Amino acid sequence: MRILGIDPGLQTTGFGVIDADGPRLSYVASGTIKTSAVASGDLPARLRIIFDGVREVSERYQAQCAAVEIVFVNVNPQSTLLLGQARGAAITALVSKDLPVSEYTALQMKKAVVGHGHAAKEQVQAMVQRLLNLPAAPGKDAADALGLAIMHAHAKVSFEAMSRSTTLQRRQHAQFKGGRTY
Repeated sequence: MRILGIDPGLQTTGFGVIDADGPRLSYVASGTIKTSAVASGDLPARLRIIFDGVREVSERYQAQCAAVEIVFVNVNPQSTLLLGQARGAAITALVSKDLPVSEYTALQMKKAVVGHGHAAKEQVQAMVQRLLNLPAAPGKDAADALGLAIMHAHAKVSFEAMSRSTTLQRRQHAQFKGGRTY
């Protein structure tokens, strides 16, 4: 299963692609989509860059599913709204490629990757480097995106094991406390 992780941001959107074969994870690619070439007041152009960039990444690496970070409520409501729009552009790009999209909070990802939900960015980078056997730590945004992909790979295995052990129907919404799957 090839998983694309997306860490949405209006200025920098991180992406990470991994292959998951059961418990084995292997690194495919990671990087960032930057909108700094466009004036900060030109929101539609920035959203277009995010949309086109996420579509290109999903096409290039032939992702089979995606994991996206859920927006947290910021102190500044305007920043939260802008981040939500960037996230919407990324999700729309994924859905336009017919990819199943799962959503996880940063707290869930950090807890799954590092072991506690309030880990620093550097700790996430170090654990992603270790888990994927990378020669160097990825950038912060790319590490978060790879962490989301790793989180989804582990959650998917757990959900599949639960579905095999019970006759109950799997819920399509809120499968993982606070997370969503569409």
